[in-house]
Amino acid sequence: MRMRICPDAAITVRITLIHNPTAGRQSAGEAARLCGLLAERGHKVRYRSAKDSHWKRALKKPADLVVVAGGDGTVARITRRMVGRGVPLTVLPTGTANNIARTLGLVERPFEELVRSWENPRRVRLDVGVAAGPWGERYFVEGVGAGLFAMLLAQPESEKMKGRAAAVESGLRRLRDQAARCEPVEVAATLDGKDVSGRYVLIEAVNLRYVGPNLHLAPDSEPGDGQFDVVMVSEEERERLVRYLDEWQENRERLALLPTRRGKRLEIEWTGFALHIDDKLRPKAKLKPEKMAGLVEARIGDAGVEFLVPA
Repeated sequence: MRMRICPDAAITVRITLIHNPTAGRQSAGEAARLCGLLAERGHKVRYRSAKDSHWKRALKKPADLVVVAGGDGTVARITRRMVGRGVPLTVLPTGTANNIARTLGLVERPFEELVRSWENPRRVRLDVGVAAGPWGERYFVEGVGAGLFAMLLAQPESEKMKGRAAAVESGLRRLRDQAARCEPVEVAATLDGKDVSGRYVLIEAVNLRYVGPNLHLAPDSEPGDGQFDVVMVSEEERERLVRYLDEWQENRERLALLPTRRGKRLEIEWTGFALHIDDKLRPKAKLKPEKMAGLVEARIGDAGVEFLVPA
């Protein structure tokens, strides 16, 4: 079977498959099953485990398509690496939240259907943002922010939940509990040059429709529109956030959408408070004092990666 990489020519597809064998609940032999599924369609497969240090080297080999079988952490890591490479990506979601795949419309579909769809796919650009600060520059896929999500990253769950539904429910409970009692963060910030400073329970530049435990924080977000959604919940609006999380658990999230603005550049005067860039927390534990404060800039619109999704 051949895949139409471009409208007028059919070529055999060289696939680099990066697989996280520990994402979600996978059965033994999942790697062999995935490789077999791709080979059945006539694809030439180069497999690497995301737990193997050689996966970065594999991405430099010639390929027509990079397939990521994993959760958000693995997908974001590969996406950041593929900026500027000119090779499309796609996802076989095996994680817990699968927010990136969910934003792209790739969840709740059999893998066989997703693999078949590559023969006549739709191409979607996913913006990749840049977070610049005292540490230098770093790409981000999911988001950048301070307050609630950063605080949760700083206090990881002591016990890993079994099963996707249990993990999502546990994440929602933790968010709700923290939202009700977390200390607000004093933030001096501008969005596209306009002052948005305040005391925030949550300030988050979101690049996806879904974040965290499948929270639909930015329902109107488009993956490649060159903007992010900045969700800003002030100290005075804490109860609105708690109500939102309660209603989300009851599948009534549209009743209490959170205050959001759209923009391309968020600047924050960082004073060392907990800040996250995707799943990485700042400041690092052993960071020098001079690198724990300064201007942090999150910008979007200049970089992106193309994904194949069902037409």
